[in-house]
Amino acid sequence: LKVTFCVHPENEDWTCFEQSASLDIKSFFGFENTVEKIAMKQYTANIKRGKEVIEYYLNELIAEGITEIPRWVPPEKRALSKPAIVAGVSKRCARRLTERVVCCASNLSADKLDADYIERYLGQLTPMQESCLIRLRQWLQETHKGKIPKDEHILRFLRARDFNVDKAREMLCQSLTWRKQYQVDYILETWRPPAFLQEYYAGGWHFHDSEGRPLYILRLGQMDTKGLVKALGEEALLRHVLSINEEGQKRCEENTKIFGRPITSWTCLVDLEGLNMRHLWRPGVKALLRIIEVVEANYPETLGRLLIVRAPRVFPVLWTLVSPFINDNTRQKFLVYSGNNYQGVGGLVDYIDKEIIPDFLGGGCMCTVPEGGLVPKSLYQTEEALENSDHIKLWTETIYQSAHVFKGAPHEIVIEILEGSSVITWDFDILKGDLVFNIFHSKRSPQNSKKDPSASTPGVNNVQLIEKSWVLGVDYSMVESPLMCREGESIQGSHITRWPGLYILQWKVNGPAPVSGPALPRVDDVLASLQVSSHKCKVMYYTEVLASEDFRGSMTSLESCHSGFSQLSGGTTSSSQSQSSSLVSR
Repeated sequence: LKVTFCVHPENEDWTCFEQSASLDIKSFFGFENTVEKIAMKQYTANIKRGKEVIEYYLNELIAEGITEIPRWVPPEKRALSKPAIVAGVSKRCARRLTERVVCCASNLSADKLDADYIERYLGQLTPMQESCLIRLRQWLQETHKGKIPKDEHILRFLRARDFNVDKAREMLCQSLTWRKQYQVDYILETWRPPAFLQEYYAGGWHFHDSEGRPLYILRLGQMDTKGLVKALGEEALLRHVLSINEEGQKRCEENTKIFGRPITSWTCLVDLEGLNMRHLWRPGVKALLRIIEVVEANYPETLGRLLIVRAPRVFPVLWTLVSPFINDNTRQKFLVYSGNNYQGVGGLVDYIDKEIIPDFLGGGCMCTVPEGGLVPKSLYQTEEALENSDHIKLWTETIYQSAHVFKGAPHEIVIEILEGSSVITWDFDILKGDLVFNIFHSKRSPQNSKKDPSASTPGVNNVQLIEKSWVLGVDYSMVESPLMCREGESIQGSHITRWPGLYILQWKVNGPAPVSGPALPRVDDVLASLQVSSHKCKVMYYTEVLASEDFRGSMTSLESCHSGFSQLSGGTTSSSQSQSSSLVSR
């Protein structure tokens, strides 16, 4: 923790009080960086408690009739200065902290907003909050090139930073730059969601809550979240989420006019019926956290209330995993109902008019929100296909990669392991053809990645790393038994590495397995090679390396709703010292 006092750069009669802190989390299930960010956000939110202390001593000074405080003079210069009159030692510290507050308050009356305007569009504001809004708006008018946001938009950022003008200005300027760079102001006019999204994305707007807030319904338990990520890609999914937030702000403005009072946030009703661990697989969590980070940075204070209904028994487990990534202010807006506790007094009727409760929750209002369902794997798109978009890219990378595999030309990726007992995890789908998945430990470093000549078509990814001159058992070794994968299957698993070095993950067309030394092919292998359904296969994959201490209990690569859970080996789940692994589950 570091506290700094300095003279304000724009007004030497003001004293700036700055407090900063640093936090380093060494182990948190592989999400250390995200936890650090959220912890710092929580620390920022707690600074308002310090503000209450400052206001307390400010009131003490006012009660004593003190309206001016002389500038503090260092001890070595104090003898040359006119002595200051102080009320006591404890008051001296308080006066240093409150000097800026007093000086700011003395300048509040220079400009005022119309009281009717505040009541009609902004809600209740203290004189200090009103002054902060005026100062930030004036600064934008003087320095910002481009469209100046509305007062209610500026106010959201001030509230998110507890009316610290400097921090709110920094956050707002970054957001305005982001909006201009990615043309977010025009997203409602330019974004055209794919047709299948309207069928499988189980979310939509549904009237308003009892306070006039726009109501958004999300039937999360009915959604194939994994299928949506693989069919849409993170880019399109984020763009769709942004369009929902933009639509929410637009509806807030409309409801403000309809109800004659300021409505600046919306309510979200989340139905968790059908939710289970398949909704939290590691790549999906990674994409979700990236989306949350973008939304929190650019749409602060837009969520008024989150109503969670029909929470299943598994929800406490999921909440334990997710809650560390949600700050205290947002968490206070959550109301969770398990089973049928949402019905009757004390349930949804306290927040949503009875005639508006959706029919699938026992109400009498017909809800047009889609029911979701499994996304057909035929809709899954490779990252090359997702790149063919006219939109300015919000993200420069995708979580899932894809590759074509040809007969005689496997696709291979190399992973460098620096410490033994690290865990290689994977999640891949066979979109076309039948493949064999292998993991090798290499004693040699691949020189240059080779691309199969038959894969010279633009956008086709096919990389070969194992040289034909390499000898299995000499230059590289197999660390897992080959896994046969059929078209349409989803494969998840992990491998605990025994040694540091280079590991090669290989997908090849189903055919004879490699042998070490001269040997005649088996009859079964010959028949298998003749029964290959296609000479061109396609795979979509995700890999990640975790330290062994981060892997135990972490959100690993879980199965999609197309199949059951991934089965991690006993060695993976019981002891990080074991060298067992898992190449299973479909």
